[in-house]
Amino acid sequence: MKVVLDQDKCIGSGQCVLSAPEVFDQRDEDGIAVLLEEEPPADVESATREAARICPALAITVAE
Repeated sequence: MKVVLDQDKCIGSGQCVLSAPEVFDQRDEDGIAVLLEEEPPADVESATREAARICPALAITVAE
């Protein structure tokens, strides 16, 4: 699995961080998401997919 985060689309809602804190974080200055793991381990794949699914800005894509 490979995760792509489009920071230009991100609105800083933080849903990704709540869903998969091992994979996403937020910048302190503006709340924009930061990708911590481009290829997350198998044990957080489900949470990562959920983060992409619930992102209100559709800023996260997941590829196999």
